[in-house]
Amino acid sequence: MTLVAEGAVTRRRRLEWPTLALIVGVYLAFVLLTWFYHSLPLWLFLPLAVYIGGFYGHLQHEVIHGHPTGNPRLNAALIFPSLWLIFPYPVARKLHLTHHRDHHLTCPEHDPESYYVTPEAWARMGPVERGFRVAMNSFAGRLILSPPHSLVMIWGGWLRRLVKGDTSDLGIWLRHFGAMAIPLAWAVWICGVPLWAYLLGFAYGGAAIAAMRSFLEHQAVPDVGERICVVESGRFFTFLFLANNLHVVHHSHPGLAWYRIPAKWRAERAAYLARNKGYYYRGYGEVVRRYLFRPKEWPVHPGLPRDGAAASPATPGQRHGASAQPLPVSSS
Repeated sequence: MTLVAEGAVTRRRRLEWPTLALIVGVYLAFVLLTWFYHSLPLWLFLPLAVYIGGFYGHLQHEVIHGHPTGNPRLNAALIFPSLWLIFPYPVARKLHLTHHRDHHLTCPEHDPESYYVTPEAWARMGPVERGFRVAMNSFAGRLILSPPHSLVMIWGGWLRRLVKGDTSDLGIWLRHFGAMAIPLAWAVWICGVPLWAYLLGFAYGGAAIAAMRSFLEHQAVPDVGERICVVESGRFFTFLFLANNLHVVHHSHPGLAWYRIPAKWRAERAAYLARNKGYYYRGYGEVVRRYLFRPKEWPVHPGLPRDGAAASPATPGQRHGASAQPLPVSSS
């Protein structure tokens, strides 16, 4: 078994009905939940909004990989109304397919989804930014801090380019504003959902759910196969994450539809665990117990810097189930 080097997008001639049904179901659930907002207690509305927002994000991931039809434009149109708000779809697609160049996994200079930083970047950081980076390597910190961090990185990067006169992405962002306006207009103007409730539930909460799934997906180790995790969760989270918690299967077969991944995992479980050398968790309960407030590892990538100087040591808090050690936050 070999890992796929590029994030291949598989074109299909047949319509994948399970994925299409989920897309329709997610938007229908969104419409119903917002329509009945005033009939529901807030303690029920917000968790349901988080769930729907998280589901939307994972359906967007399916579309990035060529589902549910063989027509990329049609696929993108099916998830055009953006419940998340943070990422324009073309930007998310480009970043994620770049991430699927597995030989660059976790490298902060080549993997846009890496949470590591280079030793040079770490040396330039002050104590507040270093503390932020370490905090974001705990489970609670990742859920709380990752959505605003992504927002600042994506929106801030585009606005800086725009101020400098770079309008190359302007069309992408104008379409994204339209994609944002559709669900916002329905929820806020027609259904009367407070803007803060929409943002907290569907946008912030949905992005936090994705951050929960991706928290332990990759680790910086020499062997590429060993960098990709498996969290063998129950049906609830496996369905919510569209089986992407079985992440080593997804990276091995990025064009495999979500509903075929569990069977592939069960059939070749031993081979996948041999490939990633047991980088495995029994469920998200184990992840929470280990890393709720404890950083899973040092945020500095262990690769050697370009100038040949010694890199800051990366002290993994988790290697194949090993217990984490408390990590100090440097103030220099």
